[in-house]
Amino acid sequence: MPETPARAAGRPRSPEKDEAILREALRLLSTEGYARMTLQLVADAAGVSKSTIHLRWQTKADLVTAALEAMRMVHADAGSGDTRADLVAILDDFATTVEQVDGMALIGTCLAEEARAPELLQLLRERTVLPRRALLREVLDRAVVAGELRVGADLDAAVSALLGPYYADHLAGRVTPGWAPAAVDLVLAGLRRASGSTARG
Repeated sequence: MPETPARAAGRPRSPEKDEAILREALRLLSTEGYARMTLQLVADAAGVSKSTIHLRWQTKADLVTAALEAMRMVHADAGSGDTRADLVAILDDFATTVEQVDGMALIGTCLAEEARAPELLQLLRERTVLPRRALLREVLDRAVVAGELRVGADLDAAVSALLGPYYADHLAGRVTPGWAPAAVDLVLAGLRRASGSTARG
């Protein structure tokens, strides 16, 4: 679903308007769903005219694609060398990113629209899920090389185990500020070397 080139305009585009339109498109995608979201709703919420949106994105699909592509993760500083602290920082920033964009509702919308518009879920994966998994995997790989964790452990499964509690606890209505350290401690306990040496932190 490539973005349609914007039509030529008589004046330079306003970055502030672009940001407002994309922000409201993402919010309405979460709250209204793709089917009920309209360009007029986005225009009203962003305080612009519908024609202003059409100058930038000709269709709803173009706009939603641009909004998802514009999503930015909160990036953790995961290079301290302290495996536990780095993993907790990544998970905390993951939760911040999800909460900033009403991410659970957005995930639900993209899942609900998967049959009709699979590219929405793919974009969400590319912008948020896969980069976060890569950061976690990098920290775990580093810990294996340093001799802190078992060689041969399934690190992709460990990454899923680190992220999974956030979703499960959210559905259960029990997400707490301490979920990230608890998840990290549980996963690291399963990845420690059989000789008894432990991960730092």
